[in-house]
Amino acid sequence: MISVELAARLRAAGLAWRPAAGDRFVIPDRDLDDQTFVLSDMTIEVHQMPDGPVLGFNGTTEWALDDIEQDEALWLPREDQLRDLLGGTFHRLERAGEGYRIELVLPDGPASVSAAEPEQAYGEALLRLIEAGTR
Repeated sequence: MISVELAARLRAAGLAWRPAAGDRFVIPDRDLDDQTFVLSDMTIEVHQMPDGPVLGFNGTTEWALDDIEQDEALWLPREDQLRDLLGGTFHRLERAGEGYRIELVLPDGPASVSAAEPEQAYGEALLRLIEAGTR
């Protein structure tokens, strides 16, 4: 799983989230920072409201949380989602010593990004792509 810090950097760089079943997220700044939630058709659903999507918590009785605005949640994209977002710029993932390296093909030439875990490397590569203005 990517770090909350990297997820926040991706959101700040402009990565948009369209919530769907299976998506993971955290709710920062509500004493729930270390709790990861997963959207599910059974317990946490996306409700389309006039002001935008709301994440509805169904059947949660242990704490008072019925709904939160989407922008209060921080998406933690999965490896497959990050790879899809890289699109045709993704060239390959390879082991690099104790970690992993992603190689990208950008309009201005090849680039690479390294991290300890594959998902983190994909996330760093996507951040590089967004910051380069090619996504």
